[in-house]
Amino acid sequence: MNSANLIQAIRGPVMLITLGLLFVIDHFGSYGFGSTWPLLVIIFGVLKLAERASAPAPAEPPQGGYRS
Repeated sequence: MNSANLIQAIRGPVMLITLGLLFVIDHFGSYGFGSTWPLLVIIFGVLKLAERASAPAPAEPPQGGYRS
């Protein structure tokens, strides 16, 4: 399993853990969910960037013209 697949596999659990922590902060802390929800977008973006950075480079198409 390469690292891109690993990051893709842990994205869901990381998002659920982050959501749970934000609800705990909302319930017990001084910050409301309305002010902390952008953290979910930030975490999702960081995981997508990490996935894209660790993915193998796509193969280049062959050079040359098409001949029939």
